[in-house]
Amino acid sequence: MPIREINDRMAAAVKSIRKRGKCGCPASTARLGGVGAKRLGGCCLLGFMWVVLVVLCSPPRLEAGDSTWRRLDTGLSLAEFATAPGAGNGNDKITVLRIDPDYYSFKLLCSSELGRIKLTAKEWCQKFQLTAAVNAGMYQEDGLTSVGYMKNFDHVNNPRLGRDKAVMAFNPIDSGVPSIQLIDRDCQDFNSLKLKYRTLVQSIRMISCEQQNVWTQQPQKWSTVAIGLDKEGQVLVLFCQAPRSVHDFVEILLSLPISIRNAMYLEGGPQASLYLSSNGVELAKSGAGEGAFAGNESVLFTWPIPNVIGIVKKPQPAP
Repeated sequence: MPIREINDRMAAAVKSIRKRGKCGCPASTARLGGVGAKRLGGCCLLGFMWVVLVVLCSPPRLEAGDSTWRRLDTGLSLAEFATAPGAGNGNDKITVLRIDPDYYSFKLLCSSELGRIKLTAKEWCQKFQLTAAVNAGMYQEDGLTSVGYMKNFDHVNNPRLGRDKAVMAFNPIDSGVPSIQLIDRDCQDFNSLKLKYRTLVQSIRMISCEQQNVWTQQPQKWSTVAIGLDKEGQVLVLFCQAPRSVHDFVEILLSLPISIRNAMYLEGGPQASLYLSSNGVELAKSGAGEGAFAGNESVLFTWPIPNVIGIVKKPQPAP
């Protein structure tokens, strides 16, 4: 760990201790940055030792590229988080789109319901006036049917509930439930909850209701797009272009300062897609398998996809 980071983190920890009254010594007795202290004894010595242990043993933080979220609109923010070097050419960043469901509605668009069309994420947005669109899970060899259970109002894309543990639910019938949630079938009663939502998308659980990484480590690596919720109920669309094992991707997500609560896998490899256009800001992300990246160059092709989750801005009452 760089000495500058150690000093910064020790100073922050000391500030936190003094603010919370963990150490009874006067503020003037603790001076870190040197690192030195006057009359450092008893309680303060224990506090100082605790600071050193926390700083040296805790994992390094992952910071946003600009250290802040970029506000695109009310209820819509974007950030890119640098990670350990991956594929080069900026592909090692994690892109996070944060959406407040109080300001944006979620839509499921299915080819099976809309004339069997297949479009890129950008084309879905343009055709249906969406602010953003992302894969609505993996699909079967017929190029239309979701791998997991998928229902949108009266249209059923796939009636079979598979063994996967996560189900994204939105468009509620019952006002007593959240407007959107990721149902964990190990922790929640899906049979009851499914009756309270018009739209349901099943896929693979990545982060459980206990905030545990439940994806087994594997040697295969690819780009990944996922969806999650933070602890305030905001939706997080998560994109990693650099080929990584999904297990490692989940570990990174748990380390990021995004307050992630749970997450569900959407797609991987070249089909993984994310498109956004808001207030003059355009973002287009396409995935790849491990072999598509060579050195600092990547060979990417935007695939047409049959099913997407899109967002549109809700009408807001006049002030």
